[in-house]
Amino acid sequence: MILNHKIHVLTRKEELDTIRAPGKVAIVLDVLFATSTIATALAHGATDVVPALDEISARHAAKFAPPGSFVLAGELYAETLPGFAPPTPLALAAHGVTGKRLIYSTTNGTVALRASAEADDVYAAALVNGRAVVEHVLAAHPGKTILVVCSGSMGNFNLEDFYGAGYLVDLLAARLGEQADFSDAARAARALFRSADPVPRLADCRVGRMMIERGLRHELEFAAQLSTLEVVPRRDGERLVRA
Repeated sequence: MILNHKIHVLTRKEELDTIRAPGKVAIVLDVLFATSTIATALAHGATDVVPALDEISARHAAKFAPPGSFVLAGELYAETLPGFAPPTPLALAAHGVTGKRLIYSTTNGTVALRASAEADDVYAAALVNGRAVVEHVLAAHPGKTILVVCSGSMGNFNLEDFYGAGYLVDLLAARLGEQADFSDAARAARALFRSADPVPRLADCRVGRMMIERGLRHELEFAAQLSTLEVVPRRDGERLVRA
């Protein structure tokens, strides 16, 4: 059966200002690395994730958490914030998050999650958990319009999030049928996804090249894996929890 979904891709978080989010489901992507890290942290036993707008907001949230109950992690302009745990998936998992709240601040991804708050439901997706998120959204929200929100990079389009959006669209098309209502941006994202394998595509984008130069190719290769995690991060008030 083909469901009457409407699937849209927003190429950067700032486009949320141009659409009506209430009544819709938002799936937010920041492949390198915020949403990849959030999914990984929850998969490694973090109790929940508080996405912060910035360092000040993150430190403020930490004041209200009992000592030893949380991990404060994040970056600004790709530099780990002073006194914060590393923001990338593997490094943060190695640091340890099991049984703790993750208070997390990034330049783009956590900002995009906060900016999506007007949507009825908000999820964090990446290449590593794309299938799990798509399957959950289709089961939990039949008939609702889906906004796939690329975080972008400081107001600019970025390739890795658009590629990740294309993966989600490809998964949605497999479930809903080719005649489902996909926007032109959604179709373009899917075409990009189908044009190259994940590792070379991510390694060739601006952020990917920067991460490789910083010795983080292993983090990029981890984030480029398709649907290796079953975790579905879902908004619950001011935090993200496993659906």
